[in-house]
Amino acid sequence: MAIHLTTPRLVLREFTAHDGALLEALDADAEVVHFITGGRPTPRAEIEDDWLPAILERYRRTPGFGFFAAELVDASPDGGMGDARIDGRFVGWFHFRPRPEDPDDVPELGYRLVRSVWDTGLASEGSIALVDKGFREQGVSRVVAETMVVHTASRRVMEKAGLRPVRFFHAVWPDHIPGDEHGDVEYAITRDEWLAQGRG
Repeated sequence: MAIHLTTPRLVLREFTAHDGALLEALDADAEVVHFITGGRPTPRAEIEDDWLPAILERYRRTPGFGFFAAELVDASPDGGMGDARIDGRFVGWFHFRPRPEDPDDVPELGYRLVRSVWDTGLASEGSIALVDKGFREQGVSRVVAETMVVHTASRRVMEKAGLRPVRFFHAVWPDHIPGDEHGDVEYAITRDEWLAQGRG
């Protein structure tokens, strides 16, 4: 298991070819994929034949970027990470990788977490850690993220990670999602903006 990074409550690790059941269970919750597919689950065959091969190929093509499985950790009694151990509970994923139209130093941030950890701050915690690692260690020049205008929870996560809205647009979605008539919003943060926030 290749660990990408740890936060006080999460381990973000690379996916393996054996993680299909985790992704299938995550996308089986209609609420989790409401703003992606309108609630339609992702078939296991699509995960095994398309998703996982693409995820694994991304690690080879752009090391350090891609999709990362999020698992809970048990912190040590004193709150430190010295003897932290992986709890092992899969709670979703984060992605941090360039879009096809962007250069390699402009990754897109994204996340999808199980409902049981919504409103716990884990989405913000993982996002902040990825953004900070990108600027500190990976030579990132700009981070972008997109969501629907009506997806206020996702927008709050982006804002907590330091990103700000830079563009409103209308994406073409394969499925009708309530609220898609209001369009989509792109958030972004540059390295200079990140440094100005005192996070460098």
